[in-house]
Amino acid sequence: MIISYSAFAAFTLLLCNAAALPDSHAVHEKREATSERWIKRDRVNGLTTLPVRIGLAQSNLDRGYDYLLDVSHPDSPNYGKHWTAEEVAKKFAPSEESIGAVRDWLTSSGIDRKRISHTTNMGWLTFHATVQEMENLLHTEYYHHEDSETGQVIPACDLYHIPNHITEHVDFVTPGVGLNVRNHPQGGPPSPWKRGINDHHEPAKFQEFPHEKIHNNSDLATCDIAITPACIRALYDVPLPTTAVKGNTIGIFENGNFYAQEDLDLFFSNFTPYIKNGTHPILDSIDGGVAPVPVAQGGGESALDLELAYPLIHPQQVTLFQVDDINYSNGSLNASGIYNDWLDAIDGSYCTYSAFGETGNDPSVDPVYPDPLPGGWNHPLQCGVYKPTNVMSVSYSAQEYNHPVNYQKRMCNEFMKLGLQGHSIFFSSGDTGVAGRATDPAPNGCLGPNHTIFNSRYPNSCPYLTVVGATKVYPGHTVFEPESAANDLAGAPYKTAYSPGGGFSNIFPIPPWQETAVASYFKHHNPPYPYYSGNEPLGYGGGLYNRSGRGYPDVAANGDNIAVYSAGKAHLSGGTSASTPMFASIVNRINEERLLRGKSPVGFINPVLYAHPEVLNDIKNGSNPGCNTNGFTAVDGWDPLTGLGTPNFPKMLELFLRLP
Repeated sequence: MIISYSAFAAFTLLLCNAAALPDSHAVHEKREATSERWIKRDRVNGLTTLPVRIGLAQSNLDRGYDYLLDVSHPDSPNYGKHWTAEEVAKKFAPSEESIGAVRDWLTSSGIDRKRISHTTNMGWLTFHATVQEMENLLHTEYYHHEDSETGQVIPACDLYHIPNHITEHVDFVTPGVGLNVRNHPQGGPPSPWKRGINDHHEPAKFQEFPHEKIHNNSDLATCDIAITPACIRALYDVPLPTTAVKGNTIGIFENGNFYAQEDLDLFFSNFTPYIKNGTHPILDSIDGGVAPVPVAQGGGESALDLELAYPLIHPQQVTLFQVDDINYSNGSLNASGIYNDWLDAIDGSYCTYSAFGETGNDPSVDPVYPDPLPGGWNHPLQCGVYKPTNVMSVSYSAQEYNHPVNYQKRMCNEFMKLGLQGHSIFFSSGDTGVAGRATDPAPNGCLGPNHTIFNSRYPNSCPYLTVVGATKVYPGHTVFEPESAANDLAGAPYKTAYSPGGGFSNIFPIPPWQETAVASYFKHHNPPYPYYSGNEPLGYGGGLYNRSGRGYPDVAANGDNIAVYSAGKAHLSGGTSASTPMFASIVNRINEERLLRGKSPVGFINPVLYAHPEVLNDIKNGSNPGCNTNGFTAVDGWDPLTGLGTPNFPKMLELFLRLP
């Protein structure tokens, strides 16, 4: 339906009749839809006072790629010259031009300069104003909006206007169009967004395994049955570590899954007798995260992550980022976001950082603290209480479509800032091939009306992360032969099918360091599927994937038939949950050697690896089926299944030691 300009103008004036709309103003934000749970009530009294916050546009966000390349590309004269947290904050703070322009607009509109404060994080101008003042300032109307589920009532408008010359300087205004939902339930069962459904909390594969089947834990002849620490060292030519530079710990993220010390001790006794029983991670408890737990409650994810990291890095230490209290971890309280609390805790500025219309935690997605329920973290959200480690490994992920685009962009910028400061962050690529989890959103985990469109993962698609796929030593093969991409059918012998996630983002474009590799892949190994690209709608023209999107994974490592102890029993486990801490641990070892020579940590490693793929073992066999297709195929060079390949420790070490 086509609406005439005059009809649209009349509609606009009807919505915003607090003052005639000048030609110099334009709509800055407009709510496209309102959830049925919100009921629009009466107008807010004009004398009501509102706490107003104007989010100032951050500077230089569009140059993040360039800044990160400058300290991460092997040919850059500034390689390894990482920034301090203060330098990062200053570089991305709003410009003096933005601050001055917005302040001048406010004062010329009747807001006295003495009423306006500039927050210490430089991201906001704040003041108190009456509703009448705000309606005149923004040419809008404020109404009470009631949340029918919680009874919460907040003031909000349907849209608001600001001067054209101010648009580039303002991110957003609050109170504005936002209708955030507080997630503390008022009774009744948890919502479908409870954790454990949309987030990755257990390895893809988990089967009890009689330990007696492995007669010699150093015997490489049984690596096609169970991957032990000896098998990993042989696969990637990694010697036993001997040094421990103070402070060079590897960080392991856990949420909703908890380790048991008894499991670690069983693993050490049976597979790594050179590690003493009682060895345990440094606990950085975030917002009430608890660990360890009794052995009967020991979780498979935590066991897998820790039991893979220790054999590769000990006597280096592990820092455990155990995130969120028991009520959020077990799904009693609703929250689908699991990373912001961790990022808040390791970078206090992120708690109030504003970008893309998102500021701080989003109460419609993230946990809300204090949590007054029994066992809850009944304290404020923790901000900047821990230091990020040089290397961080995260074996959890969900789907891009699950969270708002701007929420993901803001978080992705934080990973860029951590990379600028010299931190390497590894994420698992997922375990359901080109699809999402079953029922996420369809029974086959795929998008579109016919459930055929490939389902990209979050936050894996952020270009500032190193995403890890998974490989396997197939039966009858040895660790001295090339691996293949992991791909197991349901019931063979595990309950669920498993193949490493891989594909292309629907949000983020191909980053500069990946352009050549992706172009070569499409030129020489073009997938046999229709695609869409750029700003075309999801599935445009029958396309199954976004050809212009950031491709993932970047690398791979073994992620199948991993020998672990969990809940007091021996198991075979697997998934990209295994490959991620494995690859991250190897990079932590490289950092150790660089630090011993007085060099910086490697930081964001993608530009180096894409420039020097010869330091990785190219994987050329396998696929990651999903969405009624065979998915993508492992080929010569980079592919959206195993990335550039698996680690070759001696070659990687030699390369990174050559760099400044």
